[in-house]
Amino acid sequence: MAALRRLRHTRHPGRPYTTLLDATAEAFNSLFKAELVRNKGPWKNVDDLEIATAEYVDWFNHRRLHGELGHVPPAEYEADHHQHHPAPATVRASLQSLH
Repeated sequence: MAALRRLRHTRHPGRPYTTLLDATAEAFNSLFKAELVRNKGPWKNVDDLEIATAEYVDWFNHRRLHGELGHVPPAEYEADHHQHHPAPATVRASLQSLH
């Protein structure tokens, strides 16, 4: 909390990771603009841009090799994580794991 104050960021009640999420979104938006909007455009119409955006997001999640994740796509990494760390079946089981 003190580090956030030093950086002049405030903690929003119920949203302690707002700054991190904002930074992550900004990084994605920057990549999106550089890799798709500037490099692949212009498009004939909004429909073409929407299709290109859907294709980019599919590539970004399912085919892009992510160096920080062992050079596997994010969707594959997430699926592997959930396979080896299954979620508790019930809320009660989840609460017990916290104690």
